Amino acid sequence: MPSIKMSAKSRPVPPVLPPQGFSSFDHDGSAEVMGDHPAKAVVVAERRRGRGALSNGSGRLEPVSRVIEDDGWDSLSGLEAFKTVVTVEKPKVIITRNQSPDISFDRSINPYRGCEHGCVYCFARPTHAYMGLSAGLDFETRLFAKHGAGALLERELSAPGYQPRMIAIGTNTDPYQPIEREHRVMREVLEVLAKANHPVGIVTKSALVLRDLDLLAPMAAKGLVKVALSVTTLDAQLARRMEPRAATPAKRLDALRQLSEAGVPTMVMVAPIIPALNDAEIEDILDCSQTAGVQEAGYVLLRLPHELRDLFREWLLEHYPGKLRHILSLVQSTRGGKDYDARWGVRQTGEGAYAALIAKRFQLACQRSGINKNRSKLRNDLFVAPVPQGGQLSLF
Repeated sequence: MPSIKMSAKSRPVPPVLPPQGFSSFDHDGSAEVMGDHPAKAVVVAERRRGRGALSNGSGRLEPVSRVIEDDGWDSLSGLEAFKTVVTVEKPKVIITRNQSPDISFDRSINPYRGCEHGCVYCFARPTHAYMGLSAGLDFETRLFAKHGAGALLERELSAPGYQPRMIAIGTNTDPYQPIEREHRVMREVLEVLAKANHPVGIVTKSALVLRDLDLLAPMAAKGLVKVALSVTTLDAQLARRMEPRAATPAKRLDALRQLSEAGVPTMVMVAPIIPALNDAEIEDILDCSQTAGVQEAGYVLLRLPHELRDLFREWLLEHYPGKLRHILSLVQSTRGGKDYDARWGVRQTGEGAYAALIAKRFQLACQRSGINKNRSKLRNDLFVAPVPQGGQLSLF
């Protein structure tokens, strides 16, 4: 059996630019580490096939760090591949509130924790630490489905004094990730919102959103819904490496086309823009999206909070080692010399010369294609509070 080493964790020292901290990756999947950086083990390729992250280090909130090591008898080869495991969660509330001044909504719903799409750059990965799990492979294999979300939502929408405003879905993890086919939590939530005439904005990378056109099209006719698809790249090979279980770029564009043809207002998110990796595609993505009928567009510059900075470095070292230093130097140039700047108003777009160049290119490309000329506004005035099970019907 492989051995598991445990050590007390100290606060990691942030690396300046990789490959500092990593001297080499051994053929058996272990990482040789230098300096003050905590040891990490890259999981052998056979065990993580079809996944985005390369490692599964302990969450940042855990008191100890665990690293699997071969015992010398080639025991790592006997370990099974990572499988998707779904745990049913019974939350007490389903609507999450926020007061962030740099986002356009004050409430959201996340039907799932973790995301099987496995996007290596996902800024939501560090949230898995609150579950005592890793931001790496755990985030995309150990998932949580919020069963009973529909009943919870009915109760919260029917609360005295509730004031309807757009609920954003898909802001943290994808509501149409593969496990939605079986668990249908998003479908349940959408049925409640449709019945209550409640406005909703959806963000996804999945063509599975088309399954719900029977709900989305009537809601769109009332001005109650907008759907955004994230298109990170048009390069299928790059997409497979970055987003291994998300829909292909072609399927996402086709989903935008079908939604638009059904009368659903659509938006494309060019997100994240990764310097020197997909930034050259901004104009092409917007042109293809406009052809698909997209009316609005937005973008987000790569964000690397907490564990994500190391996970993304590992991925670059594996797939694009020659570009690693250049990519990270550009990222840091937009974040005041750091990997990430969490300040409101800066975290989404960065600052500095490179960030300003991206903003200008995006603006000009939208102007040329006619995107963002007209923005749809969702209605709040049609809302009818639902009657929860066992509740009393209104007399009027």
